Amino acid sequence: MGLVAVIGAGVMGETLLSGLLRAGRSPADLVVAERRPDRAAELRAKYGVEVIGNVEAVEKADTVVLVVKPQDMGAVVDEIAGSVKPGALVVSLAAGITTEFLEQRLPAGTPVVRVMPNTPALVDQGMAAISPGAHCDDEHLAHAESLLSAVGKVVQVAEKHQDAVTAISGSGPAYIFYVTEAMIEAGVFLGLPRTTATELVVQTLYGAATMLRETGDHPS
Repeated sequence: MGLVAVIGAGVMGETLLSGLLRAGRSPADLVVAERRPDRAAELRAKYGVEVIGNVEAVEKADTVVLVVKPQDMGAVVDEIAGSVKPGALVVSLAAGITTEFLEQRLPAGTPVVRVMPNTPALVDQGMAAISPGAHCDDEHLAHAESLLSAVGKVVQVAEKHQDAVTAISGSGPAYIFYVTEAMIEAGVFLGLPRTTATELVVQTLYGAATMLRETGDHPS
């Protein structure tokens, strides 16, 4: 669906950008919005993409991906609303921001997709849940899914389930990291070298997760 604009070049914005490029997207098909000159220069040098302001990026884009903090979303959407092209798809990766919130601030009829990603997208093992807004059709959802699949797996859920998704897969990695840390510390307490304890625990977690995925067996 033409040019994709990534609005917000923080960790998740850069993760999506790099994932799309690894998945075969041309830098010419992507544009990034970033205000800080030093960060813009870094992104240009690293990825070969055009880095410009929010409004200019949105004016060019057929798909606008909003990767900004929830508390900043209102101001960003108000800034860009008048520049969204007719028929352009808006994809939001901000936790807790509803499609209705965005639709009320964007031009009437703008298709919006809400996404809950998670941090393993950094290593192309993300889990993203996507939900359609009032003006989305199957083509819009398929396009959003194709974008997010560049950095992991994607499932479609009703928007009413997004809070549950946030609790499980959105916040889930942090709980796994906490358990991992506790298991490593237990190994060290029992006398193992830290590097050995770390290797044992990380591979054990990876192996257990792989077993669940490959066998399809219930965890019990």
